[in-house]
Amino acid sequence: MSKLEEKTLHSEEIFSGKVISLHLQDVELPNGKQSKREIVKHPGAVAILAVTNDEKIIMVEQYRKALERTIVEIPAGKLEKGEEPAVCARRELEEETGYGCESLELLTSFYTSPGFADEIVHVYLAKGLSEIENSAALDEDEFVNLEELTLEEALQYVKEQKIYDAKTIYAVQYLQLQRALGKK
Repeated sequence: MSKLEEKTLHSEEIFSGKVISLHLQDVELPNGKQSKREIVKHPGAVAILAVTNDEKIIMVEQYRKALERTIVEIPAGKLEKGEEPAVCARRELEEETGYGCESLELLTSFYTSPGFADEIVHVYLAKGLSEIENSAALDEDEFVNLEELTLEEALQYVKEQKIYDAKTIYAVQYLQLQRALGKK
């Protein structure tokens, strides 16, 4: 046990929803005192940096109720129970954009907000894109506009806060770094 570890004394699920659950935990701190933690449980997600043969980034514009505005993002979605992240990435790419891909490479995985949530996002690079006839449909409560952006346009969207989420900013900066290193 790490000197920094907090021992869970009691955990109670106080909310269970379609996507998340909220747990209230009593913990013992490293100094022996007790405290409470509110923990959001999430099944995990994938995000797809989809790049066309002419180096355009496939993005979706989507209204985000928590922000009360639209933002432009790379395609992404929640893992279904027991679903492998790569399988989910191919499914979400098709559902949100109508594209399939020849290759899919895991770039990184990261926790979105480890101070209160266990959500992990797996970011994939998709290349060799092709439109799929009769592609899978969006979820019934999901509405998106498709955009294809150059790296320069995406960087401008970051400055204008049209792109405003961590996974998409990571993806844009990844491409910017690859270009700076002479890789494509």
